[in-house]
Amino acid sequence: MRFVTTTILAFGLGLASALPAVAEKLPLNAISSYLNAMKTAQGDFTQINDDGSISTGTIYIKRPGKVRFEYNAPDTGIVIAGSNTVVIYDKKSNQPAETYPLSRTPLSIILAANVNLGQAKMVTGHGYDGTATTVRAQDPEHPEYGSIELKFTENPIELRQWIINNGSGSQTTVVLGDLQKGGALPNNLFDINRKASDTNR
Repeated sequence: MRFVTTTILAFGLGLASALPAVAEKLPLNAISSYLNAMKTAQGDFTQINDDGSISTGTIYIKRPGKVRFEYNAPDTGIVIAGSNTVVIYDKKSNQPAETYPLSRTPLSIILAANVNLGQAKMVTGHGYDGTATTVRAQDPEHPEYGSIELKFTENPIELRQWIINNGSGSQTTVVLGDLQKGGALPNNLFDINRKASDTNR
């Protein structure tokens, strides 16, 4: 389950050749408002793992504090964040699920009840690469937990991908399809106490 663990613990990538198109760069307060307005969302994702392999699946977001990654075959992983905890299941493994405090992952930045990218020292990079605004952020009190780089397009603002780094050089990129925002997502999707065999709805 290394590829799934990397999904949560390996967020980030340095800004690559950011162009100085300041006039086209989305302001941090607009991005924060967009994330705060996203209460529920779901869609397909493609994940480029640190070893170069590719995984696909479906992501479900319910802010604050909840996200679920369901991986398509042949992968068997399911990652759930809920109750301030991230749980990583491998349905083919006899090993116990892996758990981590959500606060120790960069996902906590975008799943917070009040996203404020303008917070002092949270944003370590903010630029425009010619097609998207890139924002690199980390917990200013715990930079050792890793960082997350987010890419947003505009008109309207949309989150398109994130890249995660655990600070040791490992990187994972998650590219999002069109997110369907709004609507009800049942809380049992994010129940971290369900057995791995029960995680398919």
